[in-house]
Amino acid sequence: MTSKTASPIIVALDFPTTQAAYSLVDQLDPAQCRLKVGKELFALGGPELVIALQQRGFDIFVDLKYHDIPTTVAKACRALCDMGVWMLNVHSLGGPKMITAAREAIIASGHPTWLIAVTILTSFDEQQLNAVGLSGSIADNVNRLAKLAESAGAHGVVCSALEAPMLRQQINNSDFQLVTPGIRLKDSAADDQHRIMTPEDAMQAGANYLVIGRPITQANDPLTVLTQINQQLQMA
Repeated sequence: MTSKTASPIIVALDFPTTQAAYSLVDQLDPAQCRLKVGKELFALGGPELVIALQQRGFDIFVDLKYHDIPTTVAKACRALCDMGVWMLNVHSLGGPKMITAAREAIIASGHPTWLIAVTILTSFDEQQLNAVGLSGSIADNVNRLAKLAESAGAHGVVCSALEAPMLRQQINNSDFQLVTPGIRLKDSAADDQHRIMTPEDAMQAGANYLVIGRPITQANDPLTVLTQINQQLQMA
């Protein structure tokens, strides 16, 4: 897909109203970032919001983490592809058949949408991992699920930047994309994230895209902060 920007930044639009999301977006520049629409905002604004954001010039990552039977996921992915989204995601715990069905739906659509699989949520720590019955460390599970996703046809995974160096060593595919949430500036609070990293460190670790929310969306001047991060990444 021809990109509208060379920036690796994806701004997370985690807002409780569509009006708040539009207000923030109108302060940003599509030449400097892409946008992520998650479950809450998609539930509020639906396809119309995604289309409106695309009409403003932005590439859109629809972050719904599909996890269902293969046929259902394939149909949902096809609908997003036909909407023209730049990137969508599924949950790798849905298994290889589901991921493959999603990739086949994307191919059949004729659209160059990227399929990304979620490994282990960045809000998870070892205690929560054990609570859901997954044995081994977070790194072990991220590695296993990323390899599963790659072999099933995903273009990349969502992972913590802390796991990026490991995945770059373990997955022999230079085109495999690592999308990293949990990005915080040096002076930002961690909030509900456990496995976090600064933008510069994340890129050096091997990330392709950085999902950044509060440090930009809650800034007094979001565009200035966005511009500064892009400039810092260019100098790193």
